[in-house]
Amino acid sequence: MPKKIPTRQCIGCQEMKQKTDLIRIVHKTDDTFSIDVTGKMNGRGAYICKSSACLSKAIKSKGLERSFKQQIPADVYEALKKELEAIE
Repeated sequence: MPKKIPTRQCIGCQEMKQKTDLIRIVHKTDDTFSIDVTGKMNGRGAYICKSSACLSKAIKSKGLERSFKQQIPADVYEALKKELEAIE
């Protein structure tokens, strides 16, 4: 029996995708946000596709704000944009 690959929903396009195809954003207990490359950091996580189109959808629909139930600092979005530019 093949190993089950976990899926998560992208906060931009709302599609279910394999966890390995997504970037995880973590909200830690000390109220900081970071991009989790390993997928193993402690804290509440939200996932987004590795495309700038999904990021712009997430910004427009306030996907991160809804996931973490709070306002997201602009530098978090800037860090995500830089990360996506490096990937694309």
